[in-house]
Amino acid sequence: MIPKLHYISQGETPQAHLDNIQKACTAGAELVQLRLKNRSEKQVLQTAEKAREITSHFQTRLIINDYYKVAHAVKADGVHLGKLDTCPTIARKHLASWQLIGGTANTIQDCEVLINKSVDYIGLGPFRFTKTKTKLSPVLGISGYAGIVEALQRETPIIAIGGITLEDVTDLINTGVYGIAASGAITNNVNSINSFHKLLQAPSVKEQIWKVNRLGASPRGIN
Repeated sequence: MIPKLHYISQGETPQAHLDNIQKACTAGAELVQLRLKNRSEKQVLQTAEKAREITSHFQTRLIINDYYKVAHAVKADGVHLGKLDTCPTIARKHLASWQLIGGTANTIQDCEVLINKSVDYIGLGPFRFTKTKTKLSPVLGISGYAGIVEALQRETPIIAIGGITLEDVTDLINTGVYGIAASGAITNNVNSINSFHKLLQAPSVKEQIWKVNRLGASPRGIN
C-alpha cells in the first residue's frame, strides 16, 4: 500500500528539513520524502538518520530522494530516483524487497521506461512551474496528465507533482492519477494536510490497496 499524499521536504538547512518533517508528521502526514540537494552524502546520511527517528515515532513512511545507499543504511521505506539518478534496477540490488523505488517522469516514454524497470510508483510532473527544481521539465497541466494516464493504462501508481495546491487536487484526481505530492503548499501551511487527505479520500485509516507490478512478486505493504 502506498499513501495518496506525499510530502516533499523543504528547508534552507538540513535542520529546517527535519523541523518541517516533524511538523508534517505531527499534522498527519503518512509519507514524507527527504529531498536534500547540494549536500554531501555524509550530511544526507546524518539527516536521514534523524528523519528516520522522527518518522518511526509517528509510523510515517520515509522516502529518501536520490541516495539509495542512504535509504538502505537507515532502513527507510524507499528511495525516489530522478531521471538522471541511478537506474532503478541497480538500486533494487542494494535494497530490501520491502523498500519502495519511485522514479521521476515527464513523458509517456519516461513512464514506460520506469514501468519496464519495475518501479513501485512514478512521480509524474511538473504540473506547473515550481522553484523547487533548477532544471524543470516541460509543464504538463491537467491535459498532460489526462493524456499520459489514458495512454498508459497501467496499474503502476502515478503521483502528480510540481507546484500543486489544494485547489488542484480534484481536477488532478479526475485525470486518473493515483495521488499527489506537495511541497510548498504543505511547508507553508502544515494544517493543509488534513484538507489534502479529505480531497484525496485517503485518510490514514483508509488507504487504497495497489498491486505491485513486479514480475514474480506479490502485493506487499510496508509496516
